[in-house]
Amino acid sequence: MAPEQTPRPERADAARNRRILLATAREMLAALGADRLTMDALAERSGLGKGTVFRRFSTRAGIFRALLDEDERVFQERVLSGPPPLGPGAGPVERLVAYGRARAAYLMEHREIARAALDGRQQVPAGAQTPLNQIHLRMLLGRMDIGPANLDVLAVQLSAALDGPFLLYLSAADLGHAASEIERRMADSWEDLVLRVCRPRPPTRGGGPSER
Repeated sequence: MAPEQTPRPERADAARNRRILLATAREMLAALGADRLTMDALAERSGLGKGTVFRRFSTRAGIFRALLDEDERVFQERVLSGPPPLGPGAGPVERLVAYGRARAAYLMEHREIARAALDGRQQVPAGAQTPLNQIHLRMLLGRMDIGPANLDVLAVQLSAALDGPFLLYLSAADLGHAASEIERRMADSWEDLVLRVCRPRPPTRGGGPSER
């Protein structure tokens, strides 16, 4: 079995180019919208050349995936070390509710980037599930008294409720006119789901289920 190779550190010039490209991409996204953010336009505006842009992102969708990855890291930092109730310091149910509400806001905020990140090669739309989802939910579930549930399966099921693919299939017009309402409904439904699933189970009476 061959030993694992340590990833080579990113060269200083490559890291600098990455920061410039991502910052320029965000500026263009805010000013021009996702449709105008192309490989050629990014190269011209950043002044780094087409070859640098193609080596970094490979495809136009790769630009948006890189933006999502960067924002996902920021979101994870808020979950792991930010203020409560999203971060540590609150009870598990409160944190679970806060996580779903924050995730709903994140999905709505990034819906255009997620849509543009698709290039036909992904089985699941970009920005849907992340490993943190299931790990974090499983950790919080383990701190609750919800009876003899299979917490691993329950974490997967709850994580699925936070997936964002269906947002990509809503019309742009609907999202543009009712994004805040869609986010509110998603967040309220998540809280209702959590409070139902995580309700403490009453102690059972008797020695087992009654015979019919």
